[in-house]
Amino acid sequence: MIQPRYALVAYLKNPVGEFVERLRRELHPERLHLEAHVSVLPPRSLQGSEASARETIEEVCSQIDPFEVTLGEVETFCPVTPTVFIRVAHGAYRLRELHDRLSVRALAATEDWPYMPHLTIVKMSVESQAEQAFEIAQQRWSECDCNHRILITELTFVREEAPNRWKDLAGVPLGRKLVPSK
Repeated sequence: MIQPRYALVAYLKNPVGEFVERLRRELHPERLHLEAHVSVLPPRSLQGSEASARETIEEVCSQIDPFEVTLGEVETFCPVTPTVFIRVAHGAYRLRELHDRLSVRALAATEDWPYMPHLTIVKMSVESQAEQAFEIAQQRWSECDCNHRILITELTFVREEAPNRWKDLAGVPLGRKLVPSK
């Protein structure tokens, strides 16, 4: 049996997220099911149970207040991987700190690449497709008049059900929730 992979993402349910999802439909219609998101923990196998991973996520997230990041320019990871993305330009350090605090215990993993906060637009099959998508994405992003600031208030713990098919397991808000005392 193949060991499932897990990730932790911040979904973008705002005009920037809608922009990326429209652009993805145009550039790579086979990936319509993927929601716009910033990965905080890239896909990984767990070093423990889902329950222990969730406990770690809830513990760490309760200690982090919601924060804002600003998106920068469209870039590509070519030639390493045929991926087109929007870099997190301001506030990226907050996502890196969160990544480092969460990548422990059941969520610890050796990652293929250093963590770089970004919003993936598309991952293509080959570099030439990514280069074409990059040019289109740069043009569209320069014309996008939506606010490039994003408020990160909640993370979602997800499990890969099939290649490129992810299931939401739990939404975890950032910051302490005040519970009235009795």
